[in-house]
Amino acid sequence: MKKKPVLKLLISMGIPMVLSMLMQSLYNIVDSIWVTKLGTDALTAVSLAFPLQNIVLSISVGIGVGISSVISMSMGEGNYIKANKAASLGVFLTLIHCVIFIIFGLVITKPFLRLFTEEGRTFEWACDYTYVVLCVSFGNLLQITLEKIFQAVGKMTTTMFLMASGCIINIILDPILIFGWFGFPAMGVLGAAVATVIGQIAATILYIIVYLKKDIGVKISLKYMKIDKTIIKRIYGIGIPSSLMIAMPSVLVAILNGVLAKISEIYVAVFGLYFKLQTFIYMPASGLVQGMRPIVSYNYGAKMYKRVWKTFYYSIAIIACIMLIGTIGALVFPELILSAFDAEPSLMKYGSEALRIIGCGFIISTVGVVCSGVFEALGKGGRSLTVSLLRQFIITIPLGIILSFKWGANGIWVSFPISELIAAIVAYVMLIKLRLPKEDNV
Repeated sequence: MKKKPVLKLLISMGIPMVLSMLMQSLYNIVDSIWVTKLGTDALTAVSLAFPLQNIVLSISVGIGVGISSVISMSMGEGNYIKANKAASLGVFLTLIHCVIFIIFGLVITKPFLRLFTEEGRTFEWACDYTYVVLCVSFGNLLQITLEKIFQAVGKMTTTMFLMASGCIINIILDPILIFGWFGFPAMGVLGAAVATVIGQIAATILYIIVYLKKDIGVKISLKYMKIDKTIIKRIYGIGIPSSLMIAMPSVLVAILNGVLAKISEIYVAVFGLYFKLQTFIYMPASGLVQGMRPIVSYNYGAKMYKRVWKTFYYSIAIIACIMLIGTIGALVFPELILSAFDAEPSLMKYGSEALRIIGCGFIISTVGVVCSGVFEALGKGGRSLTVSLLRQFIITIPLGIILSFKWGANGIWVSFPISELIAAIVAYVMLIKLRLPKEDNV
């Protein structure tokens, strides 16, 4: 963390995470590819479940980011006891979250889904999918917590293989359980949900096995699970803003789905499909940010500020390249991308329009994405949250609704690149005002 050339270190830690996040994104992408073969109603059902499903992801990743940042910064300071406490308390807090989500899934699923559809089959399928991914979310929650602990100590390659294993299991099981291959019962949309949670649970088990067999540099133990208000406050202080940031798409989708449904239900499917596809762009970027975050945290804790700035500049350059590829793909090849989903003619037409418009914002979002990661790494969760609110809530929703009165669904799509531009400007200004030293203090 202190001595390896920054670019080599960033690539060695970032590339495994990029590959991991690409594999992780396949959970929902593969579900959608197979579910689409059941019809647009099935795709709509899975799309309606996305906001609630994303809440699980946001809590797990957000708290995981808090755990990871505290561990990395503590190790940079040379305080390994504090790092052990952060890891152990992180696991304890996650177990509490597992219980909360079982109750949440049982209580909220039907009332939430009824807000968006009254169509019998779509509603039934959406309930089937949502109950499973919420009430059996312990695999996802524990997997991500362990993933962030491994990342905090630089075990990126190990994380890549373990994440990929769960995804591969999901990919194999999806068609088997959806369509009833090899003598299994055909479960339809429910089968996609079951395949997903089995993959997540399998990955969690593998993390536990690796931890028990190998010293990863940090200890998870009952003796470190004694309540430490300072560490818990620190974890949640970083984690809650990060969770809210990740949860923004859920709020965004829930509100805009309501607007789009009034225009036409086809746009709900289009919007759901877009969110599946954009993960191929934002997940690799997020993977690099995850590789960047412990480098920034560790070197900030060690007061090696030159390395912090180098990490930031290299991250901007690499993520800009990823976003440029996404922009070009959305503008030039939208029909080719949508053909992977066997999209019906109407879905192909309106989906292509949406991708071309929203895709303009990919390259613009580079600054906001990287700055948010730096703010999280430095423990400035509030600043990160501000950027995310601008990107996915404060501007996008009201602007999209206003423009929809004149341009319909296209008005909503246009609000995305506009929001990214404003958020990028604000993020850069906040980074400058942070006045992070340029010279080391060691």
